[in-house]
Amino acid sequence: MKTFQQPFTTRLAYVLISLVIIIFGMYILKDLLIPLTFAGVFALLLLPVCQFLERCRFPRWLAISAAILLMIGALILLFYLVYIQIMDFEEILPQLTEKGEKFYTDVQIFIRKNFHITRTQQKVEGKKYLTEFLKSNSNILGNTLSTTTGLLGNLTLIPLYIFLLLLYRDFIRTFFYKAFKSVSKHRVNVVLTKIKNVVIDYMVGLIMVIGIIGVLNTVGLYILDIDHAIFFGFLASFLVLIPYIGIAIGSLLPILFALITKDPLHALGVASLFFAIQFLEGNFITPYIVGTKVSINSMAAIISLILFSSLWGMGGLVLALPLTAIIKVIFDSVEGLKPFGFLLGDADHADVTK
Repeated sequence: MKTFQQPFTTRLAYVLISLVIIIFGMYILKDLLIPLTFAGVFALLLLPVCQFLERCRFPRWLAISAAILLMIGALILLFYLVYIQIMDFEEILPQLTEKGEKFYTDVQIFIRKNFHITRTQQKVEGKKYLTEFLKSNSNILGNTLSTTTGLLGNLTLIPLYIFLLLLYRDFIRTFFYKAFKSVSKHRVNVVLTKIKNVVIDYMVGLIMVIGIIGVLNTVGLYILDIDHAIFFGFLASFLVLIPYIGIAIGSLLPILFALITKDPLHALGVASLFFAIQFLEGNFITPYIVGTKVSINSMAAIISLILFSSLWGMGGLVLALPLTAIIKVIFDSVEGLKPFGFLLGDADHADVTK
């Protein structure tokens, strides 16, 4: 019997329509998908702990509960340490306010002397531009606050999702066996194991990078004699969760703090410090620790960051790289999608002769 093959343009149209439907669905269902995806990542991260406890004769539900409580306890300890550091700011707040006012006055004097604009004119123009900015961005600010509030509300469901994903993991594996009947169970297991390993390796590598960057930031700020070096150093290091620009964003607060409490020379030193660490992180630390585990080229990473941040906001920025790594594993495992997996891969180590 002669088979009929559809024209290339028809098949391309089907693919494009499917992509539009999938992306639109991801955007519409983001309140469900973001916490569920975070739960999936944490579930894979906690899976070895659960398996260890189950080998120690713990019932599955108790092993999962203990692992989740351990994670929550670690997060509470982290937030407590941050809270202690923030409370220390109360002691220097009057001094910080006084120096901030002096800095503001010096800026006004500089503008008056060099641009011949009086203080009254500066205040009037400043209020006018601030009012215009707030009017033009009120909708954006309102939408951002409502989105953030809704996201935080949905994040409270993450522990429940983690518990259920770990509890029904055998059930979910059986679903994949049934969904891909034409593929052997062994091959399905291999793909699922690769997905688990790439997520765990990425998260472990990311934690190591955060620790290294935090230590480098803190030591550098101590050398520059900046107060609260530990807080500023590790605050910037945690923003490594936002690839490429995280450290740069985290440097703004200590630069401003140095400018107010010290002098412009110290602020320049802080900016130079974070620039150097950003260079080391982007070119050596992250590629060596995380890049060997998640082989995604820079172009694919940037496109995925833009795409997922547009769809899911800040949550998408954090999830972009692990999701792209999972997509690459799937593409590499399906014969017809291997070229796309190659396109996502590390271009520096790819074999372009084949």
